Amino acid sequence: MFDLVMFDLDGTLVQTAPEIADAVNDLLREQSLPEVAEDLIATWIGHGTRELMTQAYAHATQLETGTLRRTGTMDRLMPRFTVFYEQRCGTRSRLYPQVLETLRTLRQAEVRMAVVTNKEQRFTNTVLMAHQIRPFFDMVIAGDTLARKKPDPLPVRYCLDAFKVPASRALFVGDSQIDVDTARAAGVAVWAVPYGYNLGNPIAQAAPGRVITTLAAVAEAVASSAPQRCLA
Repeated sequence: MFDLVMFDLDGTLVQTAPEIADAVNDLLREQSLPEVAEDLIATWIGHGTRELMTQAYAHATQLETGTLRRTGTMDRLMPRFTVFYEQRCGTRSRLYPQVLETLRTLRQAEVRMAVVTNKEQRFTNTVLMAHQIRPFFDMVIAGDTLARKKPDPLPVRYCLDAFKVPASRALFVGDSQIDVDTARAAGVAVWAVPYGYNLGNPIAQAAPGRVITTLAAVAEAVASSAPQRCLA
């Protein structure tokens, strides 16, 4: 059924909101600003840490995000956020249910796997290593790996080209409108989980090909297609 499965990271494989919120609030406290609730911070996950921190700082200061970008405020603050997030990264995140079992099943079925995330490479590697799942993936495309990131289809097309897999034999699994838009633009099937960080909106509104309760549905699809894979 699928020769390549690409996964988003935050909100799909790993629940990272607790430690991201810790790092955001570390910075806000240093700036003598009020903390932001974790559930609100979770709605900003998906576009990379810089955009997330921009949203959080704008919320805490009641400034417009456009103003922060024009004045270069985030250029000054992001090095400090990086320090805090490096300390927090991998400390309070956890794998979602059925993630490890699914990755094992896909590996046994010799399905190629990749992570395609907007999180920066240094943080992506830390999270994958902290949860001991980096060895499962043949490729990791982070937000700063290529010239463009999701929702641009470039990261997905890069994976298709690298593995020489046609779009019709690939699947993208994510948790957000960004993931759905990325997969559709690249011409690959897209399934989505309902427990992630879709800006606080129900994932069904993004109209993925399937909404799956856990990643176990991916493993089941691969297992059910095993005879066909052997004949191919």
